[in-house]
Amino acid sequence: MSANEKIKDASNYLRGTLLEGLADTSTGALSDDDTQLTKFHGIYQQDDRDIRPERRKKKLEPAYSFMIRVRVPGGVSSPEQWLEMDRLAHTYANGTLKLTTRQAYQFHGVIKTNLKTTVAEINEALFDTLAACGDVNRNVMCNPNPDESEVHGEIQDLAKAISNHLSPRTGAYHEIWIDDGSGEKQKVTYDPPILDHFDTEEEPIYGKHYLPRKFKTVIAVPPSNDVDIFAHCLGYIAIVENKKIVGYNVTVGGGMGMTHGSEDTFPRLAEVMGFCKPEQAVAVAEAVVIAQKLHGNRKERKNARLKYTVERMGIDGFRDEVERLLGYKLQKAKPFKFEHNGDRFGWTEDHKGKFHYTMFISNGRVLDTEDYPMMTGLREIAKIHKGDFRLTANQNLQIGNVSKSAKPKIEKLLKEYKIFGSNGASAMRLNSMACVALPTCGLALAESERYLPDLITELDDVLDDAGLSQDAITIRMTGCPNGCARPYIAEIAFVGRGPATYNLYLGAGFCGDRLNKLYKESVKAGDIKGILGPIIRDYALSREDGERFGDFVVRKGYVNKTEHGHDFHNDLKTSEALEAV
Repeated sequence: MSANEKIKDASNYLRGTLLEGLADTSTGALSDDDTQLTKFHGIYQQDDRDIRPERRKKKLEPAYSFMIRVRVPGGVSSPEQWLEMDRLAHTYANGTLKLTTRQAYQFHGVIKTNLKTTVAEINEALFDTLAACGDVNRNVMCNPNPDESEVHGEIQDLAKAISNHLSPRTGAYHEIWIDDGSGEKQKVTYDPPILDHFDTEEEPIYGKHYLPRKFKTVIAVPPSNDVDIFAHCLGYIAIVENKKIVGYNVTVGGGMGMTHGSEDTFPRLAEVMGFCKPEQAVAVAEAVVIAQKLHGNRKERKNARLKYTVERMGIDGFRDEVERLLGYKLQKAKPFKFEHNGDRFGWTEDHKGKFHYTMFISNGRVLDTEDYPMMTGLREIAKIHKGDFRLTANQNLQIGNVSKSAKPKIEKLLKEYKIFGSNGASAMRLNSMACVALPTCGLALAESERYLPDLITELDDVLDDAGLSQDAITIRMTGCPNGCARPYIAEIAFVGRGPATYNLYLGAGFCGDRLNKLYKESVKAGDIKGILGPIIRDYALSREDGERFGDFVVRKGYVNKTEHGHDFHNDLKTSEALEAV
């Protein structure tokens, strides 16, 4: 087994020596093994890499802190919960909230002595961090778009049901983080209760070793693919007839991560496995998880994701195993069509006469700046709002379920705090995403969240000159090849190779339905505008009617089309395209 498998085996169902480590005030860190176990509890140990060299010179240990990820199935929060997340960010974290690419909250900068208090207070807000990370099913995403509001309630319920059903059953989480010694074990409830979480030391779904690697589940409602369903392990495509969900096409085997220089690792798009009825959806999720538990690679962690299991077994073989576990056959998949994977900004009225306001948040970072008091504005809105807040899969935010009578009050606060939907951003910026990367992510090789906005400002000049400022082009950046911002399905993507150095990828499908291809390796940040500028201008002059940028660069030969994940590393560019460039 890999080293992580041995850690899980010895952990006593995710307990390890976490209680002892939390009590040790001689260091701001936890042991290496416990650092792996905290991921199952929604926590990552990090340090400030900006000041790491300075502290090393002074013979000080790194400035350790922790990232806490809050699980929010479907991304829906009450105004009261929003206010609590805001309060916790200022009380225990770095004063900002990070809205993730998977509809969750993240706190950064929590020190070890505040960990237990922070998690306990998250629980009091009726959220949890259990299984927000680790080798388990993580936060379940679903489409929050008010354009599909007639079925949103049903998919939100499914997201919660899958999340509850696939939650780990160990009592370790509440023993370590929540139990105050009074015997009161939980405030968060799991509805419907599948099993008693705290009276068993067994994991009926996961077993002692949990999954070989992380597992991600999403629910999409065509024509919107805002959750990027093909980038995830398990997906449900809602089939809507006469404004009712008749069932779901089930997708399996997607995933973004890879390793530089290792061609046996690659991003992969999920494949449609079949169709299930609404009442079968949770059972299908359990069967897929168990199939991965049984057949996933526990020797080579870099090949442990479900995408490699499906690649190895084939979609037909994997379907056979899922059906064996279910005890019945899945039906044939039904037709569907995706048209976009972005958000709709500004006000939208739903079928019940309620209003929803979607606002752009650059890379999901909620904070106040001197000229844009966004965090304060959202706090004031939450104090009077009677609807909900919805985190989108694109790191943006919807102020949801606003009544007609309350809309003028919300609009007044939006104006007062300079919150204007798209805030005048170019279409490229509105279709951008970046991971956190430096200074806190230990895996980051290059900047991402702190750099992408500046890069887009440079590219906006090119887009303006080409008359393309309002033409949507998806652009994403990650500091390493793990792909947290789902770069490999962006029309333009940058993946960190080293300081201010990126691999440049082009040619994905606009709807997130095709992988891109490596166009140029090890591009320096200062050279990006010069490289992309001629291609963008060529697109403006030579595109066909309605042609998307990703389709254009494939048609013109800048890159070859990636037909399958295992072809991702092949054929960088045609010789003709090299000559043209």
